[in-house]
Amino acid sequence: QVQLVESGGGLVQAGGSLGLSCQASGNIFRVNAMGWYRQAPGKQRELVAAITRGAMTNYADSVKGRFTVSRDNAKNTVYLQMNSLKPEDTAVYYCNAGVTTGNSYTMDYWGKGTLVTVSS
Repeated sequence: QVQLVESGGGLVQAGGSLGLSCQASGNIFRVNAMGWYRQAPGKQRELVAAITRGAMTNYADSVKGRFTVSRDNAKNTVYLQMNSLKPEDTAVYYCNAGVTTGNSYTMDYWGKGTLVTVSS
């Protein structure tokens, strides 16, 4: 069993910054790609940023230049630094990771989500 636990959400004013982190734990052989998705009320879940084990990154156009994704492979942790936040960034942010378990299965896992609210 693998768990992803997010932390760092909260309320921030527009223009402010917030950092999220997500740690994977459990029966892990290797954590592969990790990423952050978000879902705003009434909208579909969308990719925000992703990072490979080798630190190649990919961002949604809407967050390029404002958000930075990074990871610590030794800690099985992914981070999302969010700067210049806008009200439209308000959403529940979910951590995602592709994990190869100790039983050699590779599956996608999701965190429970953390709410980010940006006030105008």
